[in-house]
Amino acid sequence: MTSTKKDPVLVVLQLAGGNDALNTVVPYTNPKYLDNRPNVLIPEDQVLPINDQIGFNPNMGPMKKIYDEGHMAVIQGVGYPTASRSHFRSMDIWHTCEPTKIGDEGWLGRVVRDLDPQGENVLTAVNFGRGLPRALVAPGVAAASVGNLETYGVLTGIDDTDQRLKALDVFSKVYSPMIGTGPVMDYLAHTGLDALKGADILSAAPEMYSSTVEYGSDTVSQYMRNIVQTHLAGFGTRVLYTTAPFNSFDTHAGELAAHTRLWSETSRAIGDFYDDLKEHNAGENVMLMVFSEFGRRVKDNGSGTDHGAGGHCFIIGDQVKGGLYGEYPSLDADKLDDGDLQHNNDFRGVYSTILEKWMGLDAKTIVGGEFEQMAFI
Repeated sequence: MTSTKKDPVLVVLQLAGGNDALNTVVPYTNPKYLDNRPNVLIPEDQVLPINDQIGFNPNMGPMKKIYDEGHMAVIQGVGYPTASRSHFRSMDIWHTCEPTKIGDEGWLGRVVRDLDPQGENVLTAVNFGRGLPRALVAPGVAAASVGNLETYGVLTGIDDTDQRLKALDVFSKVYSPMIGTGPVMDYLAHTGLDALKGADILSAAPEMYSSTVEYGSDTVSQYMRNIVQTHLAGFGTRVLYTTAPFNSFDTHAGELAAHTRLWSETSRAIGDFYDDLKEHNAGENVMLMVFSEFGRRVKDNGSGTDHGAGGHCFIIGDQVKGGLYGEYPSLDADKLDDGDLQHNNDFRGVYSTILEKWMGLDAKTIVGGEFEQMAFI
């Protein structure tokens, strides 16, 4: 008898810049929140309550709906030991699972290698956005990276092989300072043109797609739409990645207005993504992880918040056991990490849960050890 079970798919949305965890899942009854946030406070009567202690940012209505339906897990206090407040270093740690040294392989690059060891499908992994996230970089692993599918991205319209090689040379100059010329050139030699071939194939996805869901015009909404288009096209893609661009969640100033816009757009994009999959009866094998490289400081700076440590991440999908996971980090002064939220859950435990319970892979070799797993799957 032929199995009809579909291969599990992982979608990752990175909130670049360091999302303010305290103003995302708001401890609205905690007096220490009120004391530390006089200038960026979200009033209790605006919060979307989860319980009598915490609630969602008022602009997260579509995500609150998914949470209420039981399909969104909130992982509280996610981070890693000896937190870095540098965007670049912290993101590198999340991307490579290497908190003590500079990693040369991305965790999702390792995932793709395990899923497709012979490199038979150039579309096993697809990124939507400019460049390629470190998470997807690994020697011998191809990952297509495109801009908006309707406009074919930056490299996908290049027909001539020489021109493509020149474009890849530019790509190599971007990544060489981080992982060295040897690994970069090896990566390009084995995967560069395959990745571009994959991007060309992707251009057919919009032609196969029809939906009643009307996405927003912002970048994240359009990329989430592209992800659904790719999933529905049946290319065998198992990992799809995109990023909220330009460090947009880096809210040092004007945070209330900026965060309002960011979560209005992002929550709508996630809600539309979820509804689109549901409309096409295509969500049963899809899981979405939403994360940011760190949270923000507990005390505001007068107009916004500066780089912090612990944060939250969200796991969304039909197969997700929704609810709160882990303890909300303490706001007591003696329990802070140099003025920041302490992490209660290592992000590699979140990865391990997804890898083993969802993707069916051995997590230890991908995340670099054994970490406590959770029950959201």
